[in-house]
Amino acid sequence: MAGELWVGVLVGITGGLLGLIMNHFLPVFLKLGHNVPKGSFGWPLLGETLGFLKPHPSNTLGTFLRDHCSRYGNVFRSHLFLSPTVVSCDQELNYFILQNEGKLFQCSYPKPIHGILGNVSMLVAVGDTHKRLRNVAISLVSITKSKPEFLNDIERTAIQVLSSWKDKQQVVFCEEARKFSFNVIVKQVLGLTSEEPETREILEDFLTFMRGLVSIPLYIPGTPYARAVQARSRISSRVKAIIEERRSRNSRSVRNDFLEILLSVDTLSEDEKVSFVLDSLLGGYETTSLLMAMVVHLLGQSPTALEQLKLEHEQIRSLKEKDECLNWEDYKTMEFTQNVISEALRYGNIVKFVHRKALKDVKFRDYLIPSGWKVLPVFTAVHLDSSVHANALQFHPWRWETQDQTSKRFTPFGGGSRYCPGSELAKIEVAFFLHHLVQNFRWTAEDVDQPMAYPYVEFGKGLLINLDRCST
Repeated sequence: MAGELWVGVLVGITGGLLGLIMNHFLPVFLKLGHNVPKGSFGWPLLGETLGFLKPHPSNTLGTFLRDHCSRYGNVFRSHLFLSPTVVSCDQELNYFILQNEGKLFQCSYPKPIHGILGNVSMLVAVGDTHKRLRNVAISLVSITKSKPEFLNDIERTAIQVLSSWKDKQQVVFCEEARKFSFNVIVKQVLGLTSEEPETREILEDFLTFMRGLVSIPLYIPGTPYARAVQARSRISSRVKAIIEERRSRNSRSVRNDFLEILLSVDTLSEDEKVSFVLDSLLGGYETTSLLMAMVVHLLGQSPTALEQLKLEHEQIRSLKEKDECLNWEDYKTMEFTQNVISEALRYGNIVKFVHRKALKDVKFRDYLIPSGWKVLPVFTAVHLDSSVHANALQFHPWRWETQDQTSKRFTPFGGGSRYCPGSELAKIEVAFFLHHLVQNFRWTAEDVDQPMAYPYVEFGKGLLINLDRCST
């Protein structure tokens, strides 16, 4: 009996393994002879995911992409994140994918991401839901970006952060950038100041939420993923409580923030409004703070760019009264600042790729992208391609004096109907922070701390910098 039991177990295990192998390779067998891009599916189940996720400097392609492009060309097949995938390092195909969102391709992030963000998050929503959320976001940004109240909040927060450096010789810049970006976005979205207890509670939960986004997706009590799901629930409850408190006040005191405008929108459900707030916090916190760190890191290695940036901001300040606040017109004159920000986005590659899924069989040139396969347009590959950008592996802000910052060769915030609606707000925050930073400090990095792609980008040591206050 025992022998028969072991035979049964062995047959079951063997059958299961054969099933995994067949399920892994079946998609490519079914499409043989249909011009599916060349490539490799790697190991059953895991595919080539571990190789794809291997950390590398963010201003490089990394070993995986470099080797695969060399072997198979700029468009190749792989098996990533449990799915057969077409990876595109080709400028034209990337643009084609972005411009055909909702027609031939659809946003498709791994399901565990939905568990943390929620199914009505603008980051994962598709179809009419995404369209409604995006229209509200565009409207809010258009209303907000040039408002004096918003611009004054940014500048005031920048001055507060830099004033706290007065007696410091070193700071961990990534921590300072996150402090700045969170205080700005929580004030703009929820009307909360950094001194209020609710702000500290939301920040604590938000950091837990962020750690879960890049963790192993196992919902087991105590894991980062499970804690992130719980943290999102707590943040949602706090946002709902703030909404109820606002409504109970009626119009007795109106605040100039996203939430006040959002409450008057009747095209979104209650859950969509709460999710919209979380999306705003996420986008305004992580992307902005990382962009700030990337700019400071690269300027520290380019004295010529730093000097020209300082001259631009001294010129702007010389035309204003003492302690006069920056305004929208000042921002629009920061031309070299815009070039520095654009070059940091291109060279640093804060967003490496996006997830899409083919809605039908798609033919592009001689390739077939099978229906149901995942598609990964890799922006890094185009940004670092010397045939697209001259001297692509150099930080050179002056290239943008002649290059178009809105062309299909430059997609740091995505493109098409999923272009990031808050990109301008991030640039404003970085520009205003730089205005005060470059006029008051010089800095050097304590250690060589390269930004690494995991594939999310991070400074391993937090970008520790030595400070030297400028003489007035």
